[in-house]
Amino acid sequence: MFLTSALLDRAGVIHGFTTREGGVSEAPWDALNLGGSVGDDPAAVEANLQRLAASAGIARERFRGAVQVHGDRVLLVEEGPWDPSNEGDALLATASGLAVAVKTADCVPILLFQPETGEAAAVHAGWRGTAAAIVRRAVEALASRGGDPGSTLAAIGPCIGRCCYEVSAELAADFGSRIGPGVVEGRRLDLAEANRLLLREAGLQEGAIDVLSRCTACEPVHFFSHRRDAGRTGRHLSFVAARDGRSLS
Repeated sequence: MFLTSALLDRAGVIHGFTTREGGVSEAPWDALNLGGSVGDDPAAVEANLQRLAASAGIARERFRGAVQVHGDRVLLVEEGPWDPSNEGDALLATASGLAVAVKTADCVPILLFQPETGEAAAVHAGWRGTAAAIVRRAVEALASRGGDPGSTLAAIGPCIGRCCYEVSAELAADFGSRIGPGVVEGRRLDLAEANRLLLREAGLQEGAIDVLSRCTACEPVHFFSHRRDAGRTGRHLSFVAARDGRSLS
């Protein structure tokens, strides 16, 4: 029902990147998400979440999501009541067993784990969020709570690849100057690579970043794609759970 990162698996982190397979509905626009914002049947959404929670070994009520607005706000998620109408594109889980999640359908899902504190973050980075360096802000938020960026782990999940993501010449040039020439090829933009470079700038080690290298637009059987399907599509859910940092030494 979901893909995992070998890097996070080795660290014993509960996480996953869902595909379009394994849900209760065959309709291509029915999403596996924490809301019902893209025309989903709410009952199907809830059934999908129940299946996902059971597969991941996390109680359904421990999942947390937010309204994504393509910004750079990092939300702190603690024990207690949670308002899913909170707006933000990164969520940081502070309590063991809390799972934070983001929705994507071409944008980049990034999962972070800080072994020293046991805290975790899920990041949604489209081109706007990438330009605003939201993933770097998420790393900084983890570091502000006691975790060294040099020990932080990251997994970059399926997203639209350079092969399929053509943007305006102006946007390509901006990314080339802002992040580096290696993230563009003509008018094609590599969002996964851009976020990998931002993670390195934030202090992560080269071997601490796992890129799954799956293009959502290239694989219609496995993934939703907003661009390929002209907006009539579902969403993937990418999640990661915090754990007790004291047990990681």
